[in-house]
Amino acid sequence: MELLPFSNRSRHSDFWAVKNVSFSVAAGEILGIVGPNGSGKSTVLQIVSGIIRPTAGRVSVEGRVAALLELGAGFNPEFSGRENVFLNSEIMGVPRGQTESIFPQIQAFADIGAFIDRPVKEYSSGMYVRLAFATAIHVNPDVLIVDEALAVGDAIFANRCLQKLEDLKKQNVTILFVSHDLGLVKRLCHRAILMVKGEIVAQGTPNEVVNRYVGLVHERDGSPEETKPLIGNFRHGDAASRIVSAAILNQDGEETTSIRSGERVTVRIRARFDRAVEDPMVGMLIRNRLGIEIFGTNTRIEHIELGTFSAADVLEIDFHFLCQLTRQDYTLTVATQHSDGASQDWLDDVLQFSVVDEREKAGVANLATEVSWRVSHGAETLIEK
Repeated sequence: MELLPFSNRSRHSDFWAVKNVSFSVAAGEILGIVGPNGSGKSTVLQIVSGIIRPTAGRVSVEGRVAALLELGAGFNPEFSGRENVFLNSEIMGVPRGQTESIFPQIQAFADIGAFIDRPVKEYSSGMYVRLAFATAIHVNPDVLIVDEALAVGDAIFANRCLQKLEDLKKQNVTILFVSHDLGLVKRLCHRAILMVKGEIVAQGTPNEVVNRYVGLVHERDGSPEETKPLIGNFRHGDAASRIVSAAILNQDGEETTSIRSGERVTVRIRARFDRAVEDPMVGMLIRNRLGIEIFGTNTRIEHIELGTFSAADVLEIDFHFLCQLTRQDYTLTVATQHSDGASQDWLDDVLQFSVVDEREKAGVANLATEVSWRVSHGAETLIEK
């Protein structure tokens, strides 16, 4: 209608999927991009990979780029898996002879059996991602772009992919990584950016940016303009209550920052209410030194109803548990929340504590383990040990 000469009304509106987005990634760096759905994360990756041309500005990428974007991108559904591997390799500039030499590795990593010679339109989403991921990582990319590729597939394949990403990290491959798995972003990435409504609202270490993102999710209005400055121990909430103290107590009831593995400990949280609140929740969360969430609980999970509080009321609550963690450093996050999950006061990584143990164990969980074993001498009866 705007084309009609007698109409002066504007009947369209401009929509910018991304705007004023500017960042650089060094060779060998892994950059995580986080943000809510519709924030422009995937659009940024499509622009970097060359699928979409930017309306304004420029993108400079050096080296061979391999991209794992939305399901279906890059593969011809009528071609077999084998044919698509060769087609994608050629598109990325890999000589056919080189693809032939690495194809057995691709086939073994994808592990889709006889389906390698079937049209990919017959594949499940998991099989598709297996083959796409295997192809992308075996063409020796200088830049790998990954958009939620690990969200599809079983746990065994996801672990295999993680191990391969760790290998690429050691080989100084540059990786742009979009994921809603915030623990994975903390584990893999050197740096992260937070996008909201097509713009970058925070940049920094993965811990800082993920904490900022969690803060935005828990804010009632979700508006990035009203959040506090980005700091290590990010604090957010509507201040209906304020946490005035948080402490870790050993089995003797003494405050400590050093806990023995297997010891019974208490996390004590004290909060003051600044206005009337009905049925609040209080929670705690333990993270390891990589920022990965190890354990968390709250009064709702524990089936504790706290009732109604008036302004100036003070609540002191204890969480008791056996510290079945391995020897390393951890942080404690504490929070008070409304019954709908919105934050009243949330303090990220408010305390750091260490778990000590004379025995070295792998992982983070120190599960109580008993060992029994048997010996068989030829056809003799098993001897219990």
